Amino acid sequence: MTTKRPPTVLEKMGLNSPMALALHLPSRYEDETELFTIEEALGLGRFHSIQTQGIVIRNQVTFRPRRQLLVTIEDNTASLQLRFLNFYPSQQKQMAVGSHIRVRGEIREGYQGAEIVHPTVRAVIPEAPLPASLTPVYPASAGISQTMIRKAVLKALQDASLKESLAEFLPSTLMGEILPKNDWPPLQDAITYLHQPPADANTQSLLERTHPAWRRVQFEELLAQQISLKRAHAIRRERRAPSFVKGQQVSKANKKNVSIEEGLIKILPFELTSAQARVWSEIGCDLSNTFPMNRLLQGDVGSGKTVIAALAAARAMDHGYQAAIMAPTEILAEQHYLKMQEWFGSLGVKIAWLSGSLKAKEKRLAQEMIESGEAQLIIGTHALIQDKVSFTKLGLAVIDEQHRFGVRQRLEIQQRVGSELFYCHQLMMSATPIPRTLAMTYYADLDVSVIDELPPGRKPIATKVVKATRRDEVIGGLHDWLVKGLQAYWVCPLIEESEVLQLQTAVESFEQLTQALPNFKVGLVHGRLKSEEKAAVMAAFKANEIQLLVATTVIEVGVDVPNAALMVIEHAERFGYAQIHQLRGRVGRGSADSVCILMYAEPLSMAAKERLQTLRETSDGFVIAERDLSLRGPGELLGAKQSGDAMLRFVDLQRDAWLIELAQKAAERLLAEHADLVERHLERWLGSRTEFLKA
Repeated sequence: MTTKRPPTVLEKMGLNSPMALALHLPSRYEDETELFTIEEALGLGRFHSIQTQGIVIRNQVTFRPRRQLLVTIEDNTASLQLRFLNFYPSQQKQMAVGSHIRVRGEIREGYQGAEIVHPTVRAVIPEAPLPASLTPVYPASAGISQTMIRKAVLKALQDASLKESLAEFLPSTLMGEILPKNDWPPLQDAITYLHQPPADANTQSLLERTHPAWRRVQFEELLAQQISLKRAHAIRRERRAPSFVKGQQVSKANKKNVSIEEGLIKILPFELTSAQARVWSEIGCDLSNTFPMNRLLQGDVGSGKTVIAALAAARAMDHGYQAAIMAPTEILAEQHYLKMQEWFGSLGVKIAWLSGSLKAKEKRLAQEMIESGEAQLIIGTHALIQDKVSFTKLGLAVIDEQHRFGVRQRLEIQQRVGSELFYCHQLMMSATPIPRTLAMTYYADLDVSVIDELPPGRKPIATKVVKATRRDEVIGGLHDWLVKGLQAYWVCPLIEESEVLQLQTAVESFEQLTQALPNFKVGLVHGRLKSEEKAAVMAAFKANEIQLLVATTVIEVGVDVPNAALMVIEHAERFGYAQIHQLRGRVGRGSADSVCILMYAEPLSMAAKERLQTLRETSDGFVIAERDLSLRGPGELLGAKQSGDAMLRFVDLQRDAWLIELAQKAAERLLAEHADLVERHLERWLGSRTEFLKA
């Protein structure tokens, strides 16, 4: 019986083939092509990264002020001290007195003169030749040395199979027509160059990834992604889905022969804005198709996305199909449930509520309602995509705040609701606008609708930035606010004291504000409360039985209290762009002028200062989303970090945005004119990750 060999450390990193190693490109380079005497190195001045060599004349472990290894080397011009604060016995042995070593690092001023702290060290003979190319430094995990990766990459580059893997098969005519005049090298040359750039290479363009060799690699990777997304778009149009055409309803809401959709429109206490009407027309058109809708509905906080979801659900139910609305948090899902009860209750629609916190019996009853088809509208959290939930005839899935679910979960619900016969329509909603560059790369399979106006009566929110030292002044202003009969939120980043982040906590703030405002009722809500306790506090706040609500970010989405027009956010420097934008959207829902106070503690980092400044100056969700993208990158905004799959490895969406359109054009041409080359290109770049990019 043969036992399976355990994976090597390189294989654990996914470096299990010549192609994988070839595409494991350096993150930076060290210049070991130039060698200075010690005297020349010292003459260059401090903080220069240099390479020099010499004989070890001293090797000593000292214990003051802490355990460290001090090594002195000399050549025939001068001497230099090396300091190691962390070291292994093997290093101490490598630098024994009399050894000849070559070192690289930054010269700094130490306790006893010039020194290098933790230099790179190699034992060499004095006449050892210098490398002809820059030395690559690779991304690595614990237990893998740069030497090990360099040897493996060098061996891979010499592997005969790599020539075929990196062969040029993109038609030169297509490349010439679509790409601008450029000096991009062939792919194999580009990859070899990036692993072994010559000594005179433009290191700045290599580090910034704007070098022609990088551009060739980035274009190829983007091309594979765009092909994958366009194919997914085409495949979706070949799938069957139920067609929901207005006027062809099969179920009526009551004896007067009125459809659920018509009944809903009649009982709504407002008319749709022109933006809402336009978006509903786009979605209605999608629902009438015989292939599944895959649409993203974007709209700022309070723009009225929920009513569009309700209209879509009504149309699905009118045709005898179930509709499901899924939200990432229980508090948001519950808000949807209450709103849908209010709208659909009088129309005889059976609504099921499903969340993780339900008791076993309640959960089982809800699951039975869903499976039997008694439940026409199902609302809940991610509990809706668990194995025990079986829909009878699901025609529409609405996923709110879709970026919070992660790519895998969106794919999961799509696979679950699909069958050999039909797939359900999907409507994804987000109050966090998707930046254009992100939409072009990761959402190319989605049709996008935007509600770009707020309902009448919604007033702009004034945002003020205030130091935490003015806390008492803020509380005084809060008192004057509450005296007018208005309500307010006070948002904190933590629930209880943290030794790492000494921030004001929700519990402390609640106690302090209760004491400072004895004439007003102060409530507290946070993620650790039981759902019924949370619901009771929120209901009391909505009924104005509580005037001031102290909360953590559980109120970020789903809370609608028009009389609450003031929000104070403590330690605003600890929140991200999207969080503050979402939180701020909880106010400005009534007739009163609304204010959001961002209270911060000093010292502020440059990033936090810029973030607060941007939030004070603009409430434009798209501007904020672009800044958020540049700060956090696409992985976090998409929820992709949850999935563990790699996103684009070599492309920066801000820096390389101009390449995306070129890749889109090339993908269209390849699919239309060179279908035989498509599979080869996808296999080279994505392998098994093509499914991930369809999500």
